[in-house]
Amino acid sequence: MELLLGIFSAFGLSASAGLNAYIPLLVVGVVAHYFPATLNLATPFDLLANPWILILLGVLVLIEMVADKVPAANHVNDLIQTIVRPAAGAIAFAASANVITDINPVLALACGLLVAGSVHTVKAVAVRPAVTAATAGAGNIPVSIAEDIIATIASILAVVLPIIAAALALIMLTLAIWWWSNRRQKSQSA
Repeated sequence: MELLLGIFSAFGLSASAGLNAYIPLLVVGVVAHYFPATLNLATPFDLLANPWILILLGVLVLIEMVADKVPAANHVNDLIQTIVRPAAGAIAFAASANVITDINPVLALACGLLVAGSVHTVKAVAVRPAVTAATAGAGNIPVSIAEDIIATIASILAVVLPIIAAALALIMLTLAIWWWSNRRQKSQSA
């Protein structure tokens, strides 16, 4: 059962990394630092609990949050995050609750990369352009705030209540696959 909860936690953390790369890493690091009995990270992921890394992650969270709310900069930020978010998802997946010791590290990294990459793709390619077009850019800031809130709640739930986080991750992944499938069908029929 512990392995299953670890996998659920990993999927929830990597899905939230698709929305904001650094929030799940910061949550994992803070929980591992202040509550090591709750989340005991294996090497090399135990570095996430280092106070200097926590400060760095906090600064990166702030930078990403601000950049995502500045018109035009949010598009550049999404472009940069196309590499960062899947990588953060891979790290969050592999680092989370005892998964790395029970699952092949390459498989764990690949799963996190795919989950976070899928969520990021839906966000950057479908949701954000649609919001920008529909609201002439006025909706980007509220949507960005909502994404940060969702990423934070999903990350905390992934550590505290991993079954709920896994359900949310599964819903996000299903929506990503559905969107990609619909988009592919529309492009083939055009």
